[in-house]
Amino acid sequence: MRHRQLRTAALALGVVVLLDVLRVWLPSIITVFGRAAETPAELLGAFALGWFVLALAAPVLVRRLGPHPVGAVAAGVLAATRLALTAAPGGRVQLWLGCAGLLAGLVWLAATAATVSRPVPGLAYGLAVAAVGHALLGTEDLVWRGGVLGWVGSVLLVAAFLAAQLAASPPAGRVALDGGAASEPGGGAGRAAWLLVGPVLLLAGQVALAPAVWDAAAAYWHGSVDLPGLALPPARLAAVPEVAIGLFLAAVLLRPPRPVARLLWPAALVVGAGLFATDRAGWLAPAVLLAAAGLGGCLALVDGPGGPSPSQDLGMAADPGTDGGRRRGFAVVGGMLGFAIGAVAYYAAYDLGYPNGWVPALAALAVAVAAVLAPPLAAAPVRWPVPVWTVLAAMLLTAVGGGLHRPAPAPKPPATPPAAVRVVAYNIRMGFGLDGRLDVDALARAVNGSRPDVVLLSEVDRGWLLNGGHDTLALLAGRLRMPYVFAPAADPVWGDAVLSRFPVRAGRTEPLAAHGAPTGAQALGVTLDLGGRDLAVVATHLQPPPGEGPVAQAGEVAAFATRYAAGRPLVLGGDLNTEPGDPAFAEFTRAGLVDALAAARPLRTSPADEPRSQIDHVFVTPGLSPSGAAAPRGTASDHLPVAVTLALP
Repeated sequence: MRHRQLRTAALALGVVVLLDVLRVWLPSIITVFGRAAETPAELLGAFALGWFVLALAAPVLVRRLGPHPVGAVAAGVLAATRLALTAAPGGRVQLWLGCAGLLAGLVWLAATAATVSRPVPGLAYGLAVAAVGHALLGTEDLVWRGGVLGWVGSVLLVAAFLAAQLAASPPAGRVALDGGAASEPGGGAGRAAWLLVGPVLLLAGQVALAPAVWDAAAAYWHGSVDLPGLALPPARLAAVPEVAIGLFLAAVLLRPPRPVARLLWPAALVVGAGLFATDRAGWLAPAVLLAAAGLGGCLALVDGPGGPSPSQDLGMAADPGTDGGRRRGFAVVGGMLGFAIGAVAYYAAYDLGYPNGWVPALAALAVAVAAVLAPPLAAAPVRWPVPVWTVLAAMLLTAVGGGLHRPAPAPKPPATPPAAVRVVAYNIRMGFGLDGRLDVDALARAVNGSRPDVVLLSEVDRGWLLNGGHDTLALLAGRLRMPYVFAPAADPVWGDAVLSRFPVRAGRTEPLAAHGAPTGAQALGVTLDLGGRDLAVVATHLQPPPGEGPVAQAGEVAAFATRYAAGRPLVLGGDLNTEPGDPAFAEFTRAGLVDALAAARPLRTSPADEPRSQIDHVFVTPGLSPSGAAAPRGTASDHLPVAVTLALP
């Protein structure tokens, strides 16, 4: 393998390892340092951005000590922290390991930039490998899995990265560059490509190459008009994941005439990000597909002229301490600072209440402008070290991942109606426990311990980059072997869900007015077939305005629920952010609903380690007789689940 190909492989594998660290670091900032919105957004943002600002010293360090020793040490630290995160018990240890791994990854990027002026092949393949691997794992990282699979996979990944990094280093007495001098033709293009690493990672993780978002988009495509989030297992009717990864790689590898590409790919990327920013669930699939194709095409446009000369491949290029390498180092760290600013700004919107759709839109615009302004390629076409058939291979592996993690099949109605149903309502905090670790097994145990027939979930995440890009709903439903219905609230991949052992006959979701609350809310109604009898179920998560109770939303949900039930037995539950005796709580009793947990009060549910508040509730129509109410203790979320048995009239 030629030296340049080894550097491409090292960069690609390093991107995969760095993305693994980011998928731990980002949620750790929110759940451990941020303590789930208890820490002020300004302090959280300053802490997060500080690590990227600190990394701005990396290019100076690389210039003084040389890129290869700095890169080797940084790669070793990145690999070590990646392995340590698999063993970390969570909490502050996980947070500081994530910070150390992030900083090492940024230093490694700066050192790599000093010797590689053409990062697009390694970046593109790294993003593709990470996305396909995440799809094969059902969006649950090896970092969180542990066990034999987690450790063997993690060790193999880290070993491959370190081996490629070592093999890509030049022999003693030689310096291997992919073009380093500032005066080198195409040096500006190289800096532009490195500067785009941050925005590209943001767009890939948030929209274009996020397998959890792919699956959510596919679910919307085969839902109904009233309930677009209804998953129809076992078949996935919309092949959004396979098409997305295929479009991305094809756009990178297969290059149309430049005048066409310069118009087509930037336009596709901007339109895709714009559709994503509208927060319209029905537009999520076209947003993903357009963004995937546009991102791949824009990367092809900024892929620098021609490549290195034969003498550079033999290791006889200029001194890596030149201004060109240093400028590329500052470019990549500055681009990653842009990634951090975008991620923090997107999250802060849910505390501060401004529209955050502009974050991916601005990132897409930056990449699109760079692609339009990029100089044309050299006359000879640039050859990539991997053949075009990799497009089909990536699509096939993505399809295999979808087959391995297929939703549970729709159940058949029982022969006779049951005498009672067991209902659980649970705010799952996007799957993260009080220790800050994603532990879907612990969530499943917390739910299964009550042996539920129906589960109402709040704070369901189906692909937020800020939480690591996991489809928590599909992962939990798979462990519970229950099909699900999802309804978006804050945006198309964050909301509420109903899981049921009975078939769903119909459903409807209704957005709730914000009334000054920064985070969106909705009411999800589904009709369950109990074997000749219907049960109406409504799941919601009320969002109170700052300093107030969710009185107005409570009234809206109560009115929606009674309309939707239309005289049928009704169950309404979720995180209502109100306590018994509060005005918002009274809105439900005023609508004629009964507190199903009243016999067990006080039944405090938040915070999970020291419950003080009773904010998770279940209400029913008078014909249903509740018994056995409980709030099992555990720390799989920051809330406790509430469970109750309802005897049917």
